[in-house]
Amino acid sequence: MKVLITDKINESAGKILEGVAEVVFMPTQTEDELCNIIGEYDALMVRSQTKVTKKIIDAATNMKIIGRAGVGVDNIDIEAATQKGILVVNSPDGNTNAAAEHTIALMLAMSRNIPVAAVSTKAGNWERSKFTGVEVFGKTLGVIGFGKIGSHVAQVANALGMNVVVSDPYTSQQTVEKAGAKYVNSLDELWPLCDYITVHVPKTRETMHLINKDTIAKMKKGVRLVNCARGGIIDEADLKEALESGQVASAAVDVYENEPDMSKCCLCCTDKNVVLTPHLGASTKEAQLNVAIDVAEQIRDVLSGGSAKAAVNIPALKPSVLEPVKAYMSIAENVGALAFQISNGSLKSINLTVEGKLADLDISPITIAVLKGVFSSIDEGVNYVNAPVIAKKRGINVVTSKSHNDCSYQGSITVKLLTDKDEVCVSGALITDGMPRITEINEHKMCIQPEEHMLVLPHENKPSMIAKVASVIAADNVNINKMHVADNVGSDPLSIMILSTETKVEANTLKQIADIDGIKDAKYIHLSA
Repeated sequence: MKVLITDKINESAGKILEGVAEVVFMPTQTEDELCNIIGEYDALMVRSQTKVTKKIIDAATNMKIIGRAGVGVDNIDIEAATQKGILVVNSPDGNTNAAAEHTIALMLAMSRNIPVAAVSTKAGNWERSKFTGVEVFGKTLGVIGFGKIGSHVAQVANALGMNVVVSDPYTSQQTVEKAGAKYVNSLDELWPLCDYITVHVPKTRETMHLINKDTIAKMKKGVRLVNCARGGIIDEADLKEALESGQVASAAVDVYENEPDMSKCCLCCTDKNVVLTPHLGASTKEAQLNVAIDVAEQIRDVLSGGSAKAAVNIPALKPSVLEPVKAYMSIAENVGALAFQISNGSLKSINLTVEGKLADLDISPITIAVLKGVFSSIDEGVNYVNAPVIAKKRGINVVTSKSHNDCSYQGSITVKLLTDKDEVCVSGALITDGMPRITEINEHKMCIQPEEHMLVLPHENKPSMIAKVASVIAADNVNINKMHVADNVGSDPLSIMILSTETKVEANTLKQIADIDGIKDAKYIHLSA
């Protein structure tokens, strides 16, 4: 067995792995260089610097496991690894303290002008009045994302005497209030309340440029912003403009859209109060030791014939339990994801019901797949191992049930989500050809294949609705692959139009569709189909 380590990782990792494999440390390899040698190795261990592309994975003919010493796996092509049967693992908890502490450190540093004051003093100057700062005590901190890091930041901020306001539609109000913070239902409610705002969400299609010109305009004048999460969550150009206008008093940023190439970061070109650090959130001796040991142990266990505790892409379930329901895992995950993405408001509970032959089986893998689908849109660290833990930590009530009533399919999965604003219900099944199908959305019957890019459009059934929607989409140069219209049912006066598209439908196009007379809602859905 051979293990390749391509980034600077604590030496403890190598010592752990030496018991089962030959360990080779070869940093700063290019993509082509890695492709030339990767076929020799059974495992690869990286941090954030190495980009594990599809090309590299295709060349990894003996690869069994890729370990990311940290939480973020956006530098690894998960889909390519999964298709090739390569396990990907990470360390979702190892750097929590480090990232939270760096967030607080940056917030204090920009508040008290510490970086610029230090430079001035070292130059022999004494400019006390020039660097007068502000206190955080009594100020309101907005925390966007209340996972492991966000909740830790809130705890420390409380200890500093700050008032903490939280926006996280996937965490219950009770969980937030128990932590001593105030829960708000939306970001629009949070923006004007805060003196400071910090983001702790993954970089997804939904969170890219979450903080931009429009959202900054809704904030208090003189707000202070912190980003220790992922580059791109804050639009750097819009932030620079807001700093120069005074709408944002100061900012502290640890992550960037084009890191490590800082020549492309416009924040380096402003003389306004901005504190920049080179992605140091997880860069403590303790965090690097923790993630190195955690991931090395998982690689060791897998190479020794065991299992991983933090598998990102493959369920860590007993084969005897998984095998009978394995074919249903994909549709279960997509039913959960679809139900969540068409819902509105703060999630309160998840109800899963299975019918047909599934009612005679252990459905714990199905439950996990549904939870992974639900939370995959908002937590980059979610996997089959930690999905139930995430639900518990967020205070989400999960109820499962089995029905032995007659079923139109061999096995059917129904997910009902209850939020503080609505209730949605989505069903899925495998049809006779073994292909997954969405069979029902809010009592509207259908039989559609889950697709990567979809639109769900409740609407009034009247002439030219399809034509109007199609014209808006065509104007954005997006191709429609498939279309289905489910008529109104029961007391529901609305029909549902479901479109699959070749590419993502951008927010501005989605808004244009929503503005069409007769369209009652417009949801873009992204599935792992």
